[in-house]
Amino acid sequence: MHLYDRVSTGIKGFDQVIDHLRFGDNVVWQVESISDYRRMANFFAENAKTENISLVYIRFANHEPILEASQDIKTYHVDARKGFESFAIEIHNLIKEQGKRVFYVFDCLTDLLNYWHSDLMIGNFFKATCPYLYELDTVAYFAIKRNFHTYNTIAGIRETTQLLLDLYQINDKIYIHPLKVWQRYSPTMFFPHLIQGQEAICITSSLDASELFNSINRGEMRLDHWNTIFSEAKKMLTSSREQQDKVKKRLMHMLIGSDSRMFQLCDRYFTLKDILSIASREIGTGFIGGKSVGMLLARKILEVEGDDRFTSLLEPHDSFYIGSDVFYTYIVQNGWWRLRTKQKTPEGYYKYAAELKEKLLHGTFPKDIQEQFVQMLEYFGQSPIIVRSSSLLEDNFGNAFAGKYESVFCVNQGTPQERYEAFEQAVRIVYASTMNEDALNYRMNRGLAMQDEQMAILVQRVSGDRHGDYFFPHIAGVGNSSNLYVWDKSIDMNAGMLRLVFGLGTRAVDRTDGDYVKVVSLDKPLRIPPMNSEDQKKFSQHRLDLLSLAKNTLESKDLDEVLGLPLKADKKLFFSPDYAAAARMRELGYTDFKTPYLLDFKKLFTDTKFAAIMREMLALLSKAYDYPVDIEFTANFNKDNAFRINLLQCRPLQTKGLGKTVKIPELKDVKDCFFSSIGNFMGGSVRLPIDYVILINANAYLKLSEQGKYEVARQIGLINREMKGKNAMLVGPGRWGSTTPSLGVPVHFTELCNMKVLCEYSSKKEGFMPELSYGSHFFQDIVESEIFYVAIFDGYQDVIFNPDRILLEENLLTIFLPGSEKFKDVIHIANTSGMEIYSDIVTQKLLCR
Repeated sequence: MHLYDRVSTGIKGFDQVIDHLRFGDNVVWQVESISDYRRMANFFAENAKTENISLVYIRFANHEPILEASQDIKTYHVDARKGFESFAIEIHNLIKEQGKRVFYVFDCLTDLLNYWHSDLMIGNFFKATCPYLYELDTVAYFAIKRNFHTYNTIAGIRETTQLLLDLYQINDKIYIHPLKVWQRYSPTMFFPHLIQGQEAICITSSLDASELFNSINRGEMRLDHWNTIFSEAKKMLTSSREQQDKVKKRLMHMLIGSDSRMFQLCDRYFTLKDILSIASREIGTGFIGGKSVGMLLARKILEVEGDDRFTSLLEPHDSFYIGSDVFYTYIVQNGWWRLRTKQKTPEGYYKYAAELKEKLLHGTFPKDIQEQFVQMLEYFGQSPIIVRSSSLLEDNFGNAFAGKYESVFCVNQGTPQERYEAFEQAVRIVYASTMNEDALNYRMNRGLAMQDEQMAILVQRVSGDRHGDYFFPHIAGVGNSSNLYVWDKSIDMNAGMLRLVFGLGTRAVDRTDGDYVKVVSLDKPLRIPPMNSEDQKKFSQHRLDLLSLAKNTLESKDLDEVLGLPLKADKKLFFSPDYAAAARMRELGYTDFKTPYLLDFKKLFTDTKFAAIMREMLALLSKAYDYPVDIEFTANFNKDNAFRINLLQCRPLQTKGLGKTVKIPELKDVKDCFFSSIGNFMGGSVRLPIDYVILINANAYLKLSEQGKYEVARQIGLINREMKGKNAMLVGPGRWGSTTPSLGVPVHFTELCNMKVLCEYSSKKEGFMPELSYGSHFFQDIVESEIFYVAIFDGYQDVIFNPDRILLEENLLTIFLPGSEKFKDVIHIANTSGMEIYSDIVTQKLLCR
């Protein structure tokens, strides 16, 4: 060890005890009072001044300053209220900026409990920061208050730091007791030492040592600060309403987040008892996330505002919540925090995402978290569960994050160890989904890329029952309190709508290729969207998603395969005999066949009050939110047609264009019209000029190979870039975003996000059909991006579609994309300066000319 590698504490005698500090040392002082720590820090600061070494003071606590302002000291104020990630990254960047061989003094870490309320996160901060300080050959002083932290926190700090020193003041005398001094040793190093001026007198006598330690309050084993707060809050349940509300708000800041519109709603409906009940089902610490909050709030609103009308109709929930602190702990304790800080920069945002995603899929969890996972799985037994993302920003006003993060079904069969491993991997998959391309693009496009997006997890029991070797609910779906997609001007928009499926709700929230959901207008549930009677079978649900208990996996099955299962309910609620299909089969000469069934839910609406209850429920939630809402639900029935609804999720429904009426101009010449219809649009009342139309020719598209169809999708993505800032309309056959190219162009949402208008048109000859997919994740993206949507049912009553209005214009494809000649018969880009699209939500008229 060279002399220049040695660093002084500012107390010469103690330097000799520990053989000096070394560059790279992190020094943690365990103290009774801030004044004791200040004394040691000032010795250190004086030496830095003498040695002409740069000294940085990191200020974040409420206690009095450790170092007084001086021209020799650089003081940086860092706001811990922003949360762990923002705080830790800001300090990381500050350390990086300062460079090598710098001295640091940090405020007392214990004060971070005032902001983060969790010992776990203080340990995480230390583990994330100290290795970087070590690499840069710095010397850094930290302090923690004695008897404030759990044994696990102290153990983690001891493991990470180079020096851990107990500092005592007894009868005006200062003692330092080294507990850890890394890579240094002497026969008397770990005895307590009395500090007198610059001297350090070793206390080796057993009598002196025992008298010294007997006078010290060692304290009892402590709970995490988080648990202590909630334990104390329970004692307030017998206090006045005013006192309870004060405590409740503090706990809400810990579980739900900062003041916001959602916070205010929660404050209005939740009681202290409710918040304590939620906390009792949390694994780890931190926020429970937006999805959990939305589900719990909606249930509470129905309980409070429903006057017990819904109590007997709602299936109880017994969910668990994995706190957001567990996500950060997982990253820090697996050694990935440095990679996380690189990814959380403008230049590293996409660059390091794939690497971090891969690591997130293969980490280990802390032992105490593992034990809590085990206890939760023992509670659920072999009941199927679903592990769902519940990030801090999710399901909030303005940011739904619909479908951006993963949800993973755990069928939960097998041995306890097999079930545990499957659950752990499901949690990893949800964590890794924070680095999915769609999620990254969503956050970037909405200005959230650098925000502290904390990932909590909602663990729910899967709603349903065992039917043979399968598990599924009878029905599931999405409900919207405002039906902005109307196909008949007599539809009451405020009655709401449902996207309904038989089986698991996965088919209701995604655009399922080759299959269709039931779209229900709740004012008249039997009303059928625009299609001919012969199309009702074709454009209905033919397969269902379910959990295979035998195979321990999520599967899809043909409806015909499950009709014979013991459904424990009257299947006629959901299925009607398809007499038209039977008649066609007889015409074809078939005699030995079973009457086919059509999944139309007809008796569900005629023989039960399900539609009326859903309408009432949606209206009540919307009124409480003072905003349209979007819910996810399941429902299960018995032989008597009685049912229980499970409310799985609730969030604000993003809408636009609900204001003024737009006057639709009179159409004098049909040839002047690109398209018009009554209804079948979404985006409210608009008058929007259109600069360019990009039209996909259905016939030419269908002739392409599957690879060619995917190439068209990528070309649309390139065109989308060129259309940024322009008023562009994208028109294509069938379903945009389909993963089956024969049903529509398989684009990702980010490949059409710059369009102002998105149109899907039907083509009977080629077999294309738009899907009324209001409520799906794809549609949430469209609405949040304020893209106006149109479905054009060519050949139907009140519909005009004149693609020649575009195709006869010059094709500008190669102007925008040189080298794209081979797609000119499929993709047509026309300059449509002077074209406008008009829509009026009151009259339901739509015109583009």
